[in-house]
Amino acid sequence: MAAIAVIAQEGYAGASMRKVAQHAGCTTGAVTYYFANKDEMVSAVAQNLFDKVETLLEIHRDQLDIRSLIHQWHQWISLDDPDSWLAWLQLLAHARHEPAFASVIKERYTRFRQVSIALMEEGQRQGKIRNDVPADLLTDHVSAFSDGWLMMLPIDPERFSAERGQALLDAFIVLISPPKASSRSPKAKAKATA
Repeated sequence: MAAIAVIAQEGYAGASMRKVAQHAGCTTGAVTYYFANKDEMVSAVAQNLFDKVETLLEIHRDQLDIRSLIHQWHQWISLDDPDSWLAWLQLLAHARHEPAFASVIKERYTRFRQVSIALMEEGQRQGKIRNDVPADLLTDHVSAFSDGWLMMLPIDPERFSAERGQALLDAFIVLISPPKASSRSPKAKAKATA
């Protein structure tokens, strides 16, 4: 979507319907045929970005492979489609000042969070995700982990090399995985508690 690229490159303030038309190689009239104004266009961009995330969640819903899900999410944002994340950061910053736009983000994020919590709960039932922390808190941690990482990626790309990214992902998986049973024998455990 041309609007995503323009918002990523120009920022929200610099993204006009005229620039989107230029980027898409069409007339401004063609853009206004689909969008009445900039706010409507930006709302469509937000919907599109959430649609991509929901598609990724659905792909992994049956497999319940959190590692693969997070890895593909980061791959998509950092390598496959870096403009999406840069545009998303711009939109989030702008939403604070636009209640109508903020309501679109809040509604879609609520849906995203519900699906994510359901995935975590299923992972807990299957013993793949730790169950000593509520699924909603784990979901918020996954979001914070991903958002924080991806917020810094465009600013400090050297810090997030492929090798370091894998190490961060591995460490995060350890944090959400069920604790491993102690390898000490029952006799040693009894002695340690005595």
